Amino acid sequence: MRRSWLFLPGAESAAHAAGAASGADVLIQELEDFTPPELRPRARALAATLYDRWRKAGVVAGVRVNPLETCGREDLAAVMRGRPDIVFISKVERPEQIAALDRAVGRHEAALGIKPGRTELVPNVETAAGLMRTFDIARASPRVRALLVASEDMVADLGTSRSRGGEELAYVRGRFLVECRAAGVEAIDCPYTFSDAAGAAREARAARRLGYAAKSLVDPSHARAVNRALTPSARELAQARRIIVAFERARAAGKARAHVAGALVEVPIYAAAKRLIVRWAESAVRTRPRRRRTRR
Repeated sequence: MRRSWLFLPGAESAAHAAGAASGADVLIQELEDFTPPELRPRARALAATLYDRWRKAGVVAGVRVNPLETCGREDLAAVMRGRPDIVFISKVERPEQIAALDRAVGRHEAALGIKPGRTELVPNVETAAGLMRTFDIARASPRVRALLVASEDMVADLGTSRSRGGEELAYVRGRFLVECRAAGVEAIDCPYTFSDAAGAAREARAARRLGYAAKSLVDPSHARAVNRALTPSARELAQARRIIVAFERARAAGKARAHVAGALVEVPIYAAAKRLIVRWAESAVRTRPRRRRTRR
């Protein structure tokens, strides 16, 4: 279950600990914008043990490296020693960048004895040029199972500015989701870059209505609000169960569709209800507290 994807400053150990306690599903050590160049050597050194600590806390451990054309190769050589679950890369505009990253990660896996193909790649689409090539970027490597769309860099590239309502990114988010769906990968929504958790939850609900099941974050205090927004509610679950029962009864009686609360239920709506139940089951597993073993 990977609803909330939290970026954390690469060289700040206190932020890494706060992230692990935030409730986010995926934690990302950010070596690009969140880490000044003079602190990157420290951030790279932390990677050797950081990701294992995060995994022990029950989350997916990731890292975002700089483009390979700048200092990304130096980033990668250091962070792969920590065996990250996911490598993110910023400023992706061409599928060739992901093919090159795939080869570089593969070389490090071979050198370190890591199972080939274990490391997932998540390209970050942050410009109009990248958006126009999202489908091809997604298909550039079998390691790519998700892509992330940016907010601040994207609006800067579009010549506008970020607003709480997010109207300036409406087309970008819709286009990005369609491209990802067509390529068969998960679409991760852009981060909410204001401080209020209520606004982050509101934007996450809007993203879910578009079809997103995952959202990136830059503030640990937003993680639980985003998780709630992207997890089916009790009312939604009850409605989904009613739809499933009514449709299956209708089909058993030889009817093509059912009626639930004045709405016609056909195959696509039935399938969506089934998917919602599966998603709830996944979130229940992710959030269920572990039992402590008692000694006899």
